[in-house]
Amino acid sequence: MKKIFLALSFLAIASLFVACNSEKKSSTKPSKITVMIYSEYIDPAMLQDFEAKTGYKLQLELYEAQEEMISKLQTVGTAQYDVIIASDVVIQQMIHLGLIGKIDTNKIPNRINVAEQFRNPSYDPTNEYTLPYLWGTTGILYRDNTIDPMAVSYSLLFDAKNTKGNFSLLEESRSMLSMALQAKGFDANSTDKNELNQAVDYILQAKKNPHFLGFDGSVGGKDKVLSKMDWAAIVFNGEAMAAIEEDPTLQFAIPLEGSFMWVDAMTLSSKSPNPDGAYAFMNYILDANIGAQLAKFINYATPNKASLEVLDSDFTENRVINPTEEEIKRMVFLKDPGEAARLFDEAWTIVKTR
Repeated sequence: MKKIFLALSFLAIASLFVACNSEKKSSTKPSKITVMIYSEYIDPAMLQDFEAKTGYKLQLELYEAQEEMISKLQTVGTAQYDVIIASDVVIQQMIHLGLIGKIDTNKIPNRINVAEQFRNPSYDPTNEYTLPYLWGTTGILYRDNTIDPMAVSYSLLFDAKNTKGNFSLLEESRSMLSMALQAKGFDANSTDKNELNQAVDYILQAKKNPHFLGFDGSVGGKDKVLSKMDWAAIVFNGEAMAAIEEDPTLQFAIPLEGSFMWVDAMTLSSKSPNPDGAYAFMNYILDANIGAQLAKFINYATPNKASLEVLDSDFTENRVINPTEEEIKRMVFLKDPGEAARLFDEAWTIVKTR
């Protein structure tokens, strides 16, 4: 009986030791955070700086396109990632798919640095799922310093009598259709079938112009303007800035009829293994000096009002990177079309096949 008692006592102590050891392991602070992000979209120097300041090793998982990112998250799950950098137009889709979760903003004190115009955006009206990373615009890069960028209309490309040379349109269905909607005087987020049909007809009209060279990505359009193959092209402002730095005679315009702003936002993976590390990363990026460093390295605008006070005037007064208030007023954010996405797909199929 004594032997049985001693054996049971030993087992009880051993079980207690294992339980305590397991509890100790489970309470151990994770040593790294994983951020899913576009390639070449962070200053490499920030990786070591972030680790030195927070103790977390920063691991990057790179992707090239939003479709690739969403597909991967659906395939392998979200438990491998802590922060996902995603474009505004797919935020609602990611929420509906359960890929991202709500952010505890109380753990991100630097959130107060977010500029007013980036709070309560249409893609996250309650500010529960996102914090901005960087932002940019889409417009027309052209070779003619006699045309005032503040007076440029879409008719420069869509109306044959106004075009002065070869041009390319943007190889992005949602972007191009939304710009055509604006060119016709409609809402960039319209899902009205009649209005979409008019936008399609307007693009088809441009395609008939002998100066139309085709659809290109933003980089391709920029390269064609630089090589003088194109007189104009629709590009993102980051590419436009790179082109202008190489050839200062080029101009970039946000058309009078309007365009759209896009924001790449920081989101919390729905099954983040290290949410505290994720919050530390978000807070780090929203620091005034870090935000300024990021913007200058990537050459896009910062949504961080405190960073704007740190950046030099050459950067903040550059209207290609930081559009004027007048230009901002005529731009919108694109919304997730929901079930109407089918209409955009059908419209783009007509554009590309006729």
